[in-house]
Amino acid sequence: MGTEYVLRLYVAGMSQRSTAAIKNITEICDAHLPGRYDLEVIDIYQHPTFLQRDQIIAVPTLVKKQPIPVRCFIGDLANREKVLLGLDLQDKL
Repeated sequence: MGTEYVLRLYVAGMSQRSTAAIKNITEICDAHLPGRYDLEVIDIYQHPTFLQRDQIIAVPTLVKKQPIPVRCFIGDLANREKVLLGLDLQDKL
């Protein structure tokens, strides 16, 4: 079994960009990290204090907490190649 990934996705309600980001990262993780990821979706409208606490400047934003290094991705995560590269999964395809 491989490395466990801990991801946080910050979204603004259920906007089109938010739902696209949720769909895109879920599909990527299901395909490349089956059973090896924990995805927490945080709605900044319901948890506005998280913006400052976690230094989020735009949404949607994906934060890869584990494995280190911590990385952030801004946008709807539609570019799978860039997301895979950022998650260090490109070489493992």
